[in-house]
Amino acid sequence: MTDAPSLQPRLPKRRGVELCLLVGAVLIAVLGYCATGLGRTGSAPPDALRHGAGLGVLALVAHFAVRVRAPYADPLFLPIAVLLNGVGLVLIYRLDLETPDDQAAFTQLTWSTLGVGLFIAVVVLLRDHRVLSRYAYLSCAAALVLMAVPIFFPAINGAKIWIRFAGLSFQPGEFAKILLAVFFAAYLAANRNALAYTGRTFLFKRLQLPTGRVLGPIVAIWLLSVGVLVLERDLGTSLLFFGLFVIMLYVATGRTGWIAVGLLLAAVGAYAVGSVEPHVHGRVADWLHPFASVEAGHGPGQLAQSLFAFAAGGMLGTGLGLGHSILIGFAAKSDFILATAGEELGLAGLTALFLLYALLVARGYRAGLALRDPFGRLLAIGLASIVALQVFVIAGGVTGLIPLTGMAMPFLAQGGSSVVTNWIIVALLIRVSDSARSPRPTAADTGQIAAVVERELVQLGDVQEKWEKGRRR
Repeated sequence: MTDAPSLQPRLPKRRGVELCLLVGAVLIAVLGYCATGLGRTGSAPPDALRHGAGLGVLALVAHFAVRVRAPYADPLFLPIAVLLNGVGLVLIYRLDLETPDDQAAFTQLTWSTLGVGLFIAVVVLLRDHRVLSRYAYLSCAAALVLMAVPIFFPAINGAKIWIRFAGLSFQPGEFAKILLAVFFAAYLAANRNALAYTGRTFLFKRLQLPTGRVLGPIVAIWLLSVGVLVLERDLGTSLLFFGLFVIMLYVATGRTGWIAVGLLLAAVGAYAVGSVEPHVHGRVADWLHPFASVEAGHGPGQLAQSLFAFAAGGMLGTGLGLGHSILIGFAAKSDFILATAGEELGLAGLTALFLLYALLVARGYRAGLALRDPFGRLLAIGLASIVALQVFVIAGGVTGLIPLTGMAMPFLAQGGSSVVTNWIIVALLIRVSDSARSPRPTAADTGQIAAVVERELVQLGDVQEKWEKGRRR
């Protein structure tokens, strides 16, 4: 009998590369922690070793889970997440030194630990990402419930996006974005042909709209995003949800017209609500005239103070612990934490952070494009787009490029819900990338295997024929 041919040459697992990068990420975070103490008091924090050991143990356990359950996963996802999370802890600790009555670093570390725990659970328990497509409509229903619940709770800082219970607070919209990504991926994978090739044409046959049955969910998502904006006064979440759907719709159909339609609908909805909703209108007014309060003699507002912080940082920054971004006020650790990075790390450090985010998003797109199943491809691109949209919206807001929103910078900003969901996103990307890079038979291997099976069947037929002849004799 002929031996069956082997599969295609296996790609390197790169788990050793991942481990080395993790060591570097932990060392950078620990050195930043020590640099903050040196800048403020002239000596390293006494718990620097314990801080480094705790972060290192979390990274090592997560690496072990990936090594065992997702050996072919992209080796960059986990180190980037650990580095961003570690830098975020350093920045929050630095701001804690200015607010003795409001210590957030330990709470953020606790939430980060929970996030890593859920990361490990997803990597270990979810063996195939395609299982999630079975729960598409359940995910959509759960996301709608999570989005609607904060409406019945009091507004915090002008927006109804938080739930406070028993001294704890969390933001349900952070978890809803993952569920919506699953629903969008499953719906578009099942209806991509109808969205791309059916319906009537308009505007000299240049714009083709699908049938009402297929187009209905798109209009519903648009109305939902506007509804969230009106009821919860949250511009960021509504733009994130709608932008996510438009991006995934474009990827599924390949029609650039959907981008134009999406931008038009988003602009109309944002303009209408910004004109009538006082909270959103105030954000737009601050964006158009960030120095109006300074000119009026009332001192700089949050956006103006953020711009001052970026200007003070220059190219290389003032150094960790030596800035004054705490003057921004209550949102310095959350919405405006990027201003602390810009002031104390400078343009060079800020560029490094943006490159890390860009690399995380690019590797997510790469993992998605390497998959053959439409659901996995759309899921990976959707999850990576969530990170990209958040970074753009937040960075654009604190730098004055677009109106400010109340979202959290992934991994950097204070917020337990945000850091937990971002770890889940990284876990799902690792699962998808493992499926994309796992060895599978090539076309040539499949042909060789079919030839071997055919020869074996012929030989088996010859043996059976000889046995029949012998039995007749």
